This record gives sequence, structure tokens and C-alpha cells, in this order.
Amino acid sequence: MNKLILTMAALVLSAGTAVADPVEGVWQTQVDDGAYAHVTFKPCGANLCGTITRTFRDNSEYKSPNIGKPIVWDMAPGGGGSYSGGKIWQPSSGKVYKSKMALSGNALSVSGCVGPICKKQTWQRVK
Repeated sequence: MNKLILTMAALVLSAGTAVADPVEGVWQTQVDDGAYAHVTFKPCGANLCGTITRTFRDNSEYKSPNIGKPIVWDMAPGGGGSYSGGKIWQPSSGKVYKSKMALSGNALSVSGCVGPICKKQTWQRVK
């Protein structure tokens, strides 16, 4: 009986310990239209979403109206560092693209397409 209680206690304690996805954290975008951002990725349901948390222009931080806005959403982990099925918003154009990502160490290749037009950036991990 004691063994059963200890086993159940261990299961309850381990249930609260979720394994973080390797993309979770803060990433720096490439410069687009003279500005770049820090994007914080967190879980959103079973997928991942990224929100603009800081913005920079000419290497100085500034308060953009885009802070707090989602830039990536519904990105589904596919294993092996691949993510797909999500959307990405480009603040400089206002366009939303179908998106996918590929993680390689501290570099995150992010791409998005609207019809035949595709764009790509490599983001670097901040933390």
C-alpha cells in the first residue's frame, strides 16, 4: 500500500512538470524597414505563438505600437526542429503569410508565403 501511495505521489508531482519546447524564449528578428523586434514564444494550446515584446530602430529601443501584438501564431511542432501550419504577420506591410519555421541551434529560420510570394528571415536567440 505504501508503494502505491509513493507511486501515485510521484505521478502527481511529475504531471506538473512540462517539457518546454526548444523554440520557447526570446528571438531577435532581422531588420525590416529599418526596425527589428524581440519576439517571445510561448505555448498557445498545443502549438506555439510569438508576441512582439520589444522593438528597436537604429540599435535603440523605442516604444512601437506593435509591442504586445502577436506576430506568429498556431505554429505546430513537427519534430526534428520543424514547425508548420502557422501564420506570420509582417508589421511593415501589414500582410499575413502562411508560415513555417526550422530550428538549428540558436538560429530560427522563419518563412512565410502568400500565393507564390515568399519571404524568409533568420532570427537569433536572445534568451
